[in-house]
Amino acid sequence: MPKAICAAAIFVSACTFAQTNNAPANPGLLNEFLRTNSAAFNKWDLGGQLRARAERREYFAAAPHGVDFSATGDPNNSILLLRERIHVGYTPVPWISAFVEGRDSSSQMDDRDPNTESDSMDLQQGYLRLGGTKELPLSLKIGRQEMSYGEQLLIGPGDWGNIPRSFDAAKLRYEQPAFSIDAFVARRVIPRANAFNQNNEHENFSGVYAAAQNLLPHHNVQAYLLARNVDSTPSHITVPLVPIPTPRDIYTAGGRIESSPQWSHGWDYNVEGAYQFGRFRPSFTAASQTQNAFATHLEGGYSWKDVVLSPRVGIEYNFASGDNNPTDGAHRTFDNLYPSNHRPFGMMDFVSWQNIHDVCLTTLIHPIANLSITNEVHGFWLADSHDFFYQSTGAARTSGGYGIKSGAGQFVGSEYDFLASYNALRCLNFQLGYGHFFVGEYVRNSLAPTGGAKDADWFYAQVTFNF
Repeated sequence: MPKAICAAAIFVSACTFAQTNNAPANPGLLNEFLRTNSAAFNKWDLGGQLRARAERREYFAAAPHGVDFSATGDPNNSILLLRERIHVGYTPVPWISAFVEGRDSSSQMDDRDPNTESDSMDLQQGYLRLGGTKELPLSLKIGRQEMSYGEQLLIGPGDWGNIPRSFDAAKLRYEQPAFSIDAFVARRVIPRANAFNQNNEHENFSGVYAAAQNLLPHHNVQAYLLARNVDSTPSHITVPLVPIPTPRDIYTAGGRIESSPQWSHGWDYNVEGAYQFGRFRPSFTAASQTQNAFATHLEGGYSWKDVVLSPRVGIEYNFASGDNNPTDGAHRTFDNLYPSNHRPFGMMDFVSWQNIHDVCLTTLIHPIANLSITNEVHGFWLADSHDFFYQSTGAARTSGGYGIKSGAGQFVGSEYDFLASYNALRCLNFQLGYGHFFVGEYVRNSLAPTGGAKDADWFYAQVTFNF
């Protein structure tokens, strides 16, 4: 932990720009009703969210249904995911605020045990915030909280999941109209089956994230230095619903640049790159290896604003390095950290930002007001065939025929995604989605000895009500 804090402090002193706050959130139906009827509620924030999603999965890895794309075993799994969030906030004076949010997650018709989508009522967020006014631009936010930066490729709450991610953290923020700097120390909260969620005291995450609005005209420029430090003591947490990481001291230095709507008539782009160094151990008993990995994200598109359907066409490329030799003492697999991987690498969530080439073509149209329709096509290749094919959780596929298959080829497959999203009211959203994954030579060759491979299909319908 001291190494991480020291690195973060050095980076703060070098930064002259920072990340700006998001626009204020919609006050919500309950807040509007209460504040309209009594001024006493102006200092309170009361509300929540109800979400239900039905999914139909075929040839997905949902134990005991087998591994991804396996032709053996039961290929079908239909589940209903339910999630409720309730929050209470209080701001007695502008420079002091408190916030508490409870969350309940459950799933029906799901055969997994333990069930990684179910977590009975628990504390999702609970924090105190001091400062953060125009007169006092420095703020401290301490307690259980969600964290989100940039495109969420490295840090995000993973809100698509039925159990979103949170941290027990302390975050300092200095903000001015044109720039801000965040410095934080945190421990990830580990959801546990039938128990109160607690952080992993052996896993520390710290860093600095900075952004500037006016460093370049009509661009948002961001830079960061992040430290993930996991010691060599195994976690004592029982029945965790997420993978527990192996020992590592990984430092991620990177930056991001994004065009603003004023940059060009219709054109947009964003670019991100990150380099990792430090130490990594593939298990608690394995020898330490030198971390040397990198990743890039390139995206651009064009939108027609004054034509029918207001279409946008975009192209995207994602790369994350893999390890070409697991026995040479160097670890070259990029660590995806704590991302929101739904959508960046396909809506079916088979892929993470590790050992991968991902090329994506996308179209977006708006047939009527408040309705958007997205079509995406992804092509996936392993960056190095001497490394694993990694899941969206960051875990390597090692069973059911998978493993290091250097002779199986590099083409993993292609994915088609369809998404329709309709805001019936500003508090009510409906979504329909479909995905089909066409398996490539790597999957076919890997699973051939265990019964063969099948394309995967996925359908979902979701309704979200915010109040």
